[in-house]
Amino acid sequence: MRLGRLLIVCLLTCAAFAQDSPKYQVATIVAVKPHQTADAASDNNNYDVSVKVGEDTYIVLYADPSDANPVQYVAGRQLLVRVGKTTIAYNDILGRTKEVPILSKTRAGAEQSSK
Repeated sequence: MRLGRLLIVCLLTCAAFAQDSPKYQVATIVAVKPHQTADAASDNNNYDVSVKVGEDTYIVLYADPSDANPVQYVAGRQLLVRVGKTTIAYNDILGRTKEVPILSKTRAGAEQSSK
């Protein structure tokens, strides 16, 4: 009986670890440009950030919460990201998960496609 319980616990543990967990990948921030819209006054803290993940380059819309605009100086920095269908998630300096919308995706050597 004790062996049966141990076997069940082992199987349940293996099943829990076998579930797909979000896969984080290393990304490099390639470029940062101010986001352009018709109403430029309302978007002065929004940026188009180009992020290279593997063979793909994503342009995401980042809303800078401060007026200091430190995002303008992060080109070349690497970070861990989780790429979803319409968003990219990352952890901020305090470890909180943040998501930014994907504006477009480009494969190396391919034309740009809009999302």
